[in-house]
Amino acid sequence: MKSTASTRTTTPKNEINNPWSAQVGKEADGLGTSEQRQAVVMGKIAKETKIKLGTENMLEVLLTKNSKQTREQRLKVENELSSSNRKIAALKLELEEEMQRANSPSTPPRQPANGSYRGSPLRSPSRGGDNADGEAGTATNFESESPTYVLTETLQELEVDSMTPDYYIERANKLVELFKRNPTLKYDLAWNVFGVRMQTMLLSDRTEVVAAGYRLTRYAIADRTSIQRIRSHHTDELVTLSLVKKGKAILEREQALKFVRAFLDVKDGVREISRAVVRTIVSVSEHSDDRLRHMCTLTLIEILAKDAATVVAAGGMSTLTDTLSEGTFPASDGLAAGLLHIFDYPSGRRSLKSGRELECVFAPFTDPLYAGGQEENLKACAKAIAAMLKTWPGFLTLSMQRALAIRSLLESLKYPSIQAKDLILELLFDVLRIKQPPIFTTFLAGRRLTTYGRVANVRSEDVLESSAIESDYGADRYDLKAHFTALVLATFLEAGLVPSLIALVEEEDDQAIKRKATLLLTEVLKLADRSLPSTMSVHFQVLPGLQAKFIRNGIATGGGNNGMIFLIDSISRILNRFEAANQSPVKQRSLEGVNNPGRKSKLPPVLDEESFRKAMLETGIVTGREWALWKWDLIQDIIEGPLTEPVRLGEAMRFGKFMKRLVGFYRPFKGKFSKCYNNKSSQRYIKAGCALMKSLVKTVEGSKYLIEDKLLRQVAECLAQIDRLSGITSSTPIFSRAGMTSSMSGGYFQMLGALSTEPRGIVMMERWHMINMFYHIIDLHDRPDLIQALLANMDYSSESHLRVMLSKALTAGAKDTRLIATRLLRKYIIGVKPPVSTFGQKNSQWVLKLLLTQLYDPDVEVGETAVRILEEACNKRENLEFVVKCRPALDHLGEIGAPLLLRFLSTSVGYHYLDNLDYITQEMDDWFLGRNDAYVNLVEASLSRAYNGHFSKAVTGTEELMPIEDLGVAPPHFYRELARTSEGCRLLRQSGHFYEFASSVHDFDVTEEDPEALLKIKGCLWAIGNVGSMELGAPFLEESEVVSSIIRIAEQAQVMSLRGTACFVLGLISRSAHGLEMIMEHGWDTASNMHGESLGLCMPRDLGRLSKIEFSRPPVDRREEADLIRKFKAAKSDPDPLHARILKSMVDLGNAVLSKRAASELNAAKAKKPDAFRDVGLFRKTLIILESHHVKFPARQFALDLFDKEVLRSVVLDEDSDDSDDG
Repeated sequence: MKSTASTRTTTPKNEINNPWSAQVGKEADGLGTSEQRQAVVMGKIAKETKIKLGTENMLEVLLTKNSKQTREQRLKVENELSSSNRKIAALKLELEEEMQRANSPSTPPRQPANGSYRGSPLRSPSRGGDNADGEAGTATNFESESPTYVLTETLQELEVDSMTPDYYIERANKLVELFKRNPTLKYDLAWNVFGVRMQTMLLSDRTEVVAAGYRLTRYAIADRTSIQRIRSHHTDELVTLSLVKKGKAILEREQALKFVRAFLDVKDGVREISRAVVRTIVSVSEHSDDRLRHMCTLTLIEILAKDAATVVAAGGMSTLTDTLSEGTFPASDGLAAGLLHIFDYPSGRRSLKSGRELECVFAPFTDPLYAGGQEENLKACAKAIAAMLKTWPGFLTLSMQRALAIRSLLESLKYPSIQAKDLILELLFDVLRIKQPPIFTTFLAGRRLTTYGRVANVRSEDVLESSAIESDYGADRYDLKAHFTALVLATFLEAGLVPSLIALVEEEDDQAIKRKATLLLTEVLKLADRSLPSTMSVHFQVLPGLQAKFIRNGIATGGGNNGMIFLIDSISRILNRFEAANQSPVKQRSLEGVNNPGRKSKLPPVLDEESFRKAMLETGIVTGREWALWKWDLIQDIIEGPLTEPVRLGEAMRFGKFMKRLVGFYRPFKGKFSKCYNNKSSQRYIKAGCALMKSLVKTVEGSKYLIEDKLLRQVAECLAQIDRLSGITSSTPIFSRAGMTSSMSGGYFQMLGALSTEPRGIVMMERWHMINMFYHIIDLHDRPDLIQALLANMDYSSESHLRVMLSKALTAGAKDTRLIATRLLRKYIIGVKPPVSTFGQKNSQWVLKLLLTQLYDPDVEVGETAVRILEEACNKRENLEFVVKCRPALDHLGEIGAPLLLRFLSTSVGYHYLDNLDYITQEMDDWFLGRNDAYVNLVEASLSRAYNGHFSKAVTGTEELMPIEDLGVAPPHFYRELARTSEGCRLLRQSGHFYEFASSVHDFDVTEEDPEALLKIKGCLWAIGNVGSMELGAPFLEESEVVSSIIRIAEQAQVMSLRGTACFVLGLISRSAHGLEMIMEHGWDTASNMHGESLGLCMPRDLGRLSKIEFSRPPVDRREEADLIRKFKAAKSDPDPLHARILKSMVDLGNAVLSKRAASELNAAKAKKPDAFRDVGLFRKTLIILESHHVKFPARQFALDLFDKEVLRSVVLDEDSDDSDDG
């Protein structure tokens, strides 16, 4: 814009009706003087800026010279620089004030302003009116704080022409902040005013001003209507040109893309993204050197998820699949998830041509030329394949046509690329959920299998986490992940996984790949034996082909095959011994065993006297006082070996200085152990100390030695230093907050915990009044570190004062203390238990009583923690019966206590208890009316987190309440618990709920894809499956004949995720004997354990029945299609011969063969007839051609750069239509 007058000529007529706009027109004659003053000030600013630049250059030169010689001169230059900065700031302020005066009426200064603003459509009416001066001043203050006043003022300031870019950017940012502070303001915008200001900024010659304009417009979006108003100002054309600008306009391009992405955040806003804009985004996405490439790809994915037809029509699908196969997109799994979304629903699949678009990701593995030297890209492709095979849409799509895509992946194991083979093997470990066994790393490194003789001593952390009390309901745990993995495994086996692995082991020269393939083959055979129906797995256990080569005509041939079979058998036996060691009932382990899992003394307990003395001498204890030089591994072996025998322990106490120096090392006041730095290497001292306490306290002589020694006395005195009631103080207490963090003083609590496992140890602590001091420590609310160390290390298995102390911490401690103590109870009833004392109770009722007490804790978090632990504990029937017998009141917990109440339903005693509380009928109505739908969301969220979530073990003294193993497991269901008892089944029959669910399943249309209908039918399916999984509930299935309808949904539903839900429900049904018979009658089968009981991992005998997917074409709107064809055809022709040739060349730019010649012709036309590229009609037709044709980014950029910039201004401001009307 060149002047205010010219601005008014391009402003729509309805803007002139605005009072403030008319007022500006009245004052136009007086603006000349103001403009002259502004010019003078701007000249001064330019002059001072030059002075400032010269001063800065001088300062840089002086800084490079000797500072002493140029000190005075440098100070003068710095003062001059400061003076210039102050002058520039003052001049800018003066310029701003002058511009504000120019924009506001000059006479009279206040009252007319109020009158003119009052009628503005952008602000609320003024309260000033025509009152006195004081009241007018008050009104002005109010207006200055009013958002509409600020909006009006700022928009008026944006009308000024020929200002610096910073001026416009500052006002635009001011409006953005205004919209952020007042979100409702954008709903009342006067678009005839705001839109013009927006257009003015977007048409600026300065790219940073255009970027600010896009940002401002983005924040003005409120709903779809506002988007439509914005688009009416020709933003599609502006965005199209901005996105293809050169690299210097990166900020403008970013903001233009963000502006388009803002449409996705509005309901149905995606419908307002035009095909022309999507075409432009596609061209940027496929341009490999563009900085916005990945962001444009992400934008296409998001548009695809909401409006697949637009992306497909704009040629975006091929771009996305190419990006996926190239492996260049950073989040390849996210890209795959976006593509899978449209495969899930039939409406999305109608936009696809063949349904095999996902198979492009397998291309890099099946192309031996590509695989070499493209490791990162191959990793991205493998990640995408893994993401596909962990979802129902991806798995079923890749299983089409007898799993052709999976077969091609397995065939690529024959290619020579080591990287590709290794990635495929890692991919198979991942999708089959095969955890790396303990021997994995060392076996791949080439160690012999005979070195794994002691696998029973190896402990897996995952197994330890899942180790729990033996559950009476363990068979009821239905792992959805295991069921899905079984289906994936069956598909891979049918695609030839075993022969491919055998061939790889036989022919591969790389030993690491060969060993990894052997290990995978072993795990696959083991997994198939456990998770597949016997009719399927029996064909693979004999290693087809390998045995045929090994024995031919009764004669043994091929020694290599014999070695492979022996190796597989050896690995299987080792892994089986490992699993047997870890899956056996949890043994009681000492505290030092917990600290040092799996460690076993190298010295036997029975050792002759000479060897024993020699070992003690080798430790270095007897020969030197420098404890850092002692051999602590040998000391640990002696303590855990020979010193467990009373004879050798007595000899050690009498022999020289061994025991005296070893025990003396731990005395706090000697400053040895207590002053050690707390680091990883120092943990061995704690392990040895705990083992020493255990060895001494087990025998009478050892206990006597410990009582007479100063160790416990000094530890008691250190505890007294922090006990405020003891009267003993110290300026540097051993158990200070700093000491507990930086030194090993906290290890004394672990050693006292080792003492607490034996009656003699507790007596020793009572002798030195430690128990009393423990009570006082619990009251130290400012020392949570001490309280946690104390509570976490004591052993509460025996009936002693320690349990009383724990009870006090549970009820009288601070919130954090109560929470720590409550979580501590979990390991005494669930998971790894501490050793049970010889005089302690063998039952866990004391733990249950304490947990029930915690239900009434005033803090909700403590009560919720207790509920979750009790819920796990009630997996054991005797625990459940005891809890019900205690009749806890859970009404005050609301939804938090619901899972525990659900557990009560599984027994007749619990049923009657809840029935008396009128809980059952109310809960049944809740589940029937809405909780079923919530259950669907819970299951799907659990599965999603199980496959996609990232978890890390918390480094705390307490155990996690929700083990990772519970993710992907079917949660407890009300109807399932109800069907456990005859009373519950009777109530279920009377209510008629089951038959309502069955009726919904019978009447379901497999082509349905409405989200609400899908949610409802999934809820019905889960309710039916949970009832049918119980033996008492299975008769309902036969009465309603619903199994055949569920199988129909599993095999024919057009929504892939619904098929998956139906498969899971059939797995639940197959867990009851009667349900298993019914699904077998329909051609399905399931895996079973050694007792013949179904595991619920069911699948059709013919897997192809699951993967029959329709890819039908959508019905075409003939009228709309004809309109588009006419529009695109008209854009290619023009009565002017020159224009016609130019348009033909524009079309040829999309042709890879003709593009160079077309570009030459366009350049020639530009040189001969530059006026042609100022024609608005030609420009509009060019935009239509670029919208309808797939033109690469450089060619698109070239085509639009040919036109004069004024053409865009004419299009945006509709000047061409105005001219035609005048003419």
